[in-house]
Amino acid sequence: MLTAIVGINWGDEGKGRMVDLLSANEDVVVRYQGGNNAGHTVVNHLGKFILNLLPSGILREEVVCVMGNGMVIDIEHLTKEMKRLIDAGVKICPENLKISDKAQICMPYHVALDRMEEQRLADRKFGSTGRGISPVYGDKYMKKGIRMGDLLHPEYLRSRLKDIVEFKSMTIEKVYRGEKLSYGAMLDWLLKYGEQLKPFICDTSVYLDRALKEGKRVMLEAQLGALRDIDFGIYPYTSSSSTIAAYGPVGAGVPNHKLDLSIGIMKAYSSCVGEGPFTVEMWGEEAHALREAGGEYGAATGRPRRVGAFDAVASAYGVRMQGADFLALTKMDVLSYMDKIPVCIAYDVNGKILHDFPTGEALNAAKPVFEYLDGWKCDISRIRDFSKLPKEAQEYVLALEKMVNCPIKYISVGAERDAYIER
Repeated sequence: MLTAIVGINWGDEGKGRMVDLLSANEDVVVRYQGGNNAGHTVVNHLGKFILNLLPSGILREEVVCVMGNGMVIDIEHLTKEMKRLIDAGVKICPENLKISDKAQICMPYHVALDRMEEQRLADRKFGSTGRGISPVYGDKYMKKGIRMGDLLHPEYLRSRLKDIVEFKSMTIEKVYRGEKLSYGAMLDWLLKYGEQLKPFICDTSVYLDRALKEGKRVMLEAQLGALRDIDFGIYPYTSSSSTIAAYGPVGAGVPNHKLDLSIGIMKAYSSCVGEGPFTVEMWGEEAHALREAGGEYGAATGRPRRVGAFDAVASAYGVRMQGADFLALTKMDVLSYMDKIPVCIAYDVNGKILHDFPTGEALNAAKPVFEYLDGWKCDISRIRDFSKLPKEAQEYVLALEKMVNCPIKYISVGAERDAYIER
C-alpha cells in the first residue's frame, strides 16, 4: 500500500501533524522532496517538535523513516536536528532511519548563493528562505551536485568536490563579487558532518521496493503544497522541486510502484509564507487576529505567515493537481472566534468572474469574490464526533467539501495528536 500525504495550498497546511497521526498504521514513512526550507510541527506526549528534514514518522518508534532521493539535505542541519530529537528521548538509529545515497547534499556555498541572489534582486525577490534550496536543485540538474553516497567514497568525493568548488568560486567571485571558496573548508565540513551520517546512508530504493512487495504500508510525506510546485505552482514564486503526489514514487525511489491513495491536507483558512500572489490576503487588525489565533509563524524560519480567508478557487485546483482521494481539514478550531467567516468562491479578473485557478498575470490581477458563512462562536477543541459539532461548524465543513469537490474525512480541532474528528 503506497499512500501520499500532500499539501493542497501554499504549504503550512498541517501535513506533519497528519503524518504523525496517520503513521500509526504505517510501516514506513518517506520524505520525497525538498530540504530544510520548511518545517512540520508535531505535538505529542514527548513535547513539541519542529522537523525540517526528518520525516514526521520519526516520532513513532515502530516506524521506519526514509529520506528519499528527491530530497536536498543540509548535513549540518540534519545532524543537529537528529541530536535535538535524541536528547528529547526520540529513538534514531540506522534501523529506523535510512538516507538515500542518491539524495543531494546542500552545501554552505548553496546557502551563500541563495542569499546573495535575494540581495541582488532586492524588491524583486522571490521570498527565498535563504537555505540554499534553489541553488542546490539547480546544481543537481546541471550535474554539479554532491550526493549522500559520495560520502562513502572519500577519494571520489575529494576529486569531485575540487572541480565543483573551482566552478562555484567563479560564480561567487565574478557575478556576486564574493570571496573565493576554500576547498579545504568545504571538505572539512563534508567530513565533519558526513561522518556522523554514514551509518544511515544506503540504497533506499532497494529497501522500499522490497518493503512494498512484502505488503508493507508505505506513506510518502510531501513538503509545501501544490501551489509551490515547480511546474504547477505560482511560478516563479515556487519551491524548486515537485510537491505533487504523482512525483512521490519518483522522489522516494520507487517509480515502478503506483500510488494507491492520495490524502490532501487543507487548512480551514489560508496561510502563505513568502512572496507571490495571494488573492485572499487579509491586512491590518483582521490579519493580526487570525495570525495570532492560528499561531501563524513559519516553523523553519519564524517568519509571520500571510493569512487570509479560505480560498475555494485555489483549493479546488490543489485538490485536482494532487489527485486527492479525500482531505484532512486542519485548524478548524482557530476560526471559533469569528462571527461571520469569509470564503472566497471566485476570482474577479478585470471584470471577468473565474472559478478555475488562473496563472501568470491573470492571477496577479485577481480579486476575491467572498461569501460569508455563519460562525459557531464556541470552543470545539474537545469534540471528537462530527455530529456533536455546532450546526454552523458542520455546515462550514460541508460547504468547503462541496466547493472543492472532494470528501473531508478528517477534521483537526487542535494541535494535540488526538485532537481530531474522523468522519
